[in-house]
Amino acid sequence: MDELIVFAVLGISLILFIWGKIRYDLVALLALLTLAVTGLVPFEDAFSGFAHPAVITVAAVLIVSKSLENSGIVQVVVRLMEKVGKTISLQIAVMAGVVALASGFMNNIGALALFMPVAIQISRKNNFSPSLVLMPLAFASLLGGLTTLIGTPPNIIIATFRSQNGDAPFGLFDFAPVGAGIALAGVVFIALVGWRLIPRRKSSDPDESLFNIENYITEVRIAPESDLKGENIRQLLNENEQDMKVLAIIRNKERIHAPGPYLLLEENDILILESNTENLEEFLGTHGLKLVGTEDFSDEVTDESDITMAEGIIQENSPLLGQTAANIHMRSRYDVNLLALSRGDRTLIKRIDHEVFRAGDVLLLQLRSSQLSDIFQEMKCLPLAKRNLDLGKPNRSLPALGIFVAAIISVVAGLLPVAIAFTLAAMLMVLSKILPLKDFYTSIDWPVIVLLAAMIPVGTAFETSGGAASVTELMLIYSDSFPAWSMLPVIMLTTMLLSAVINNAATVVLMAPIGLKIAESLALSADPFLMSIAVGASASFLTPIGHQSNTLVMGPGGYRFGDYWKPGLPLTLLVMVVGVPLILWFWPL
Repeated sequence: MDELIVFAVLGISLILFIWGKIRYDLVALLALLTLAVTGLVPFEDAFSGFAHPAVITVAAVLIVSKSLENSGIVQVVVRLMEKVGKTISLQIAVMAGVVALASGFMNNIGALALFMPVAIQISRKNNFSPSLVLMPLAFASLLGGLTTLIGTPPNIIIATFRSQNGDAPFGLFDFAPVGAGIALAGVVFIALVGWRLIPRRKSSDPDESLFNIENYITEVRIAPESDLKGENIRQLLNENEQDMKVLAIIRNKERIHAPGPYLLLEENDILILESNTENLEEFLGTHGLKLVGTEDFSDEVTDESDITMAEGIIQENSPLLGQTAANIHMRSRYDVNLLALSRGDRTLIKRIDHEVFRAGDVLLLQLRSSQLSDIFQEMKCLPLAKRNLDLGKPNRSLPALGIFVAAIISVVAGLLPVAIAFTLAAMLMVLSKILPLKDFYTSIDWPVIVLLAAMIPVGTAFETSGGAASVTELMLIYSDSFPAWSMLPVIMLTTMLLSAVINNAATVVLMAPIGLKIAESLALSADPFLMSIAVGASASFLTPIGHQSNTLVMGPGGYRFGDYWKPGLPLTLLVMVVGVPLILWFWPL
């Protein structure tokens, strides 16, 4: 009976993870509380995950990662990146290699977000579409995370499962022999072949923004002085040769969806337009129209010289997720006006202030330039505007690097456990003022922390109830007909497919007990199975929802859901072809 309850809870949780309407940390908490109420997780152990070394380590690594971003170390790397050749393959090889290297020691998202604007500037400088760079950079951030213990949360979790199995936890660089080989092969593939498989969707003007955003959805009002009054939709579009669509009209608070070509325009009509920024600017200037979003900014209370427009992409940990501009009172709360919104290739049909924000959405905002950095940090958005990039404080780079290297040495030398070493490093980053105190907690991706803390007791219940053993028996039905090593690609592929639709940390918590049971049943070492799960969990290249890095580039790249598997599928196969032999060589059965 206990086993059935666990399977039911996990099955429902998996459906909710894939559905995506309820945030993954809440789904994990619901699963934990359900198992606690049914007695499968003891009350005293229900929240033990929050004190688990893996959870503490992930939080500390996120803080240290943010500190490295703030330190200015990246400036040196940027100067070197700008000196490489101008061919697309060479540029992508260098940029992907740098991101992969950084991801080995930083949070994957942090490494990607740090180098995205730089990479885009370099690609535009060399006259090739930035959209060809975004997906390779996202994949490179995942590949780089394979190389070290701190490169990605799945590696940290796998190390704790090894410890629970009676062995010492994996060391900081125990993942390097396998991970570095996979990362090198992956970066070479991306640079030579992968980028050629990415669909090219060029905008009419490659200089219109840092990213290849083909269309924004925005709203304009027909002012009393506008010359469009009395014209119909067809006349408007014929007279203005810009690539533009009128999706809807708001008239007297009534919505006219997909207005006909002969509908006459009236004063105060609000047109919901789909257009790129260059065409929109020309259209507004020609006809005396006004962006609806700018109407709250008054010249009497605002220094017009301080007002600017900036693009930003919503990140996975943004407080905007699941909200609309209207229900959070975006104008008064953040002191910004939402002018337009872009979501990849998808056409938005609601008014933009009632559109629910998603990770990867690109926002066009009007705000005070003096407050740009603070506002984007508060909203957890990555700024993509044409401006000088703030790459940190150069005078802080050496102290930050010293603290980071000291933490690594203390772990490698066995002086301190990983959790203690990096928590101490995080504290030193704050005390040395490399990381402002206000960023100490905001740099932590709390939904991931809650997810891990909730799923760890759930994973324990999955094992103690006999669920892991049952799945293991099912997977071993035909094992006698094949060599023992054949289970490695099976468990790696299973993990890859699962991580394509749910969070990779949750995938590891579910798959690790199965891997341990398979090793026990076959009387083999658990290490190659745990390594296979670690690789499979981080090699999520098939969908935009498999990892936050993939989601982050979807909007600005204009990618469709089905675009990811085109370079992602051969890269996934390459990871298996390279990864399994490396695992068998360095971690024999």
